[in-house]
Parts: sequence; C-alpha cells; structure tokens
Amino acid sequence: MMSLATATGRLGKCSAWLLLTYLELKGITPAMTRKRTNPDFLNGVPELLILRLLSRQNMYGYQIVQEIQQSTNQVLEFGEGCIYPLLHKLESQKLLLSDSRVVNGRKRVMYRTSAAGKRRLEESHAAWKRIVAAVGSVLEGTAHGRPEVA
Repeated sequence: MMSLATATGRLGKCSAWLLLTYLELKGITPAMTRKRTNPDFLNGVPELLILRLLSRQNMYGYQIVQEIQQSTNQVLEFGEGCIYPLLHKLESQKLLLSDSRVVNGRKRVMYRTSAAGKRRLEESHAAWKRIVAAVGSVLEGTAHGRPEVA
C-alpha cells in the first residue's frame, strides 16, 4: 500500500493540492505538512498567464513555468503538473497551436496562441481588470465599496 506522502509526491502540485484539500474537507488530516505556494483565489490565473506569455513569444512548457516564477519574483509558482495539463487543454480547445522544434539540442514542443487564443486572452484580461477593480473598491473603500469622504 502506498503512503499518502508517496502518492502526493507522484502527483503534480495542482493534483496534490486538490487531493489534500478533499481529504481536509472529509476531516482527514494527513500527518505531513505542506507548503501552499498559491492562494485558492487564483483559479483561472495560470490560463491567463499562459495566454499572455504565449501572445508575446513562442515557448515550451518548462520555459513557461520558469517565466511565471521569474516575472512574478517567485510570488506565483505553478509547477509543470499544473502547466502541462493546461497547455494540452488549451490546445484541444484550439486556443493554442504547437509544433516540435529542436532547441539547444533538445526536441521541444513549442506553443503559440491561435487567433481564438488571442480573443480569449483579450476577454480574460478585461474580466481580470474588472475583478481586480471590484475587489479593490471593497478592500480600499468603506460601505458599499465607496471611499470614505472626509
């Protein structure tokens, strides 16, 4: 029988997090500690970041993982177990296109946004800005999100 630590170690960060969250909801507390790198409210953010990065230049999966970490000063860390399934999903939805190339002597699958992916990026970016503004108005304001008048 495989231990919980071994099982979660074999999963990607996203899958392991989902499993541990499910166990917590069921009242099962594993005897291991875990480092949570990204808050729960970041649903949809990896997709938005992937589309933005690929709209700027073609990249392969691990390159995307590293670019997210570097460009956010390690505030956001989405592992390969989170990024690769998203790349495959976005490609199956025709939002990304891919081709194989040799990069630094290694065969890599390079991804780029399709026309539909660029449209999705514009829509998602606009929605993100609306959400940030709405949350900001509540956090920075007073009753009903309105700033306090002196």
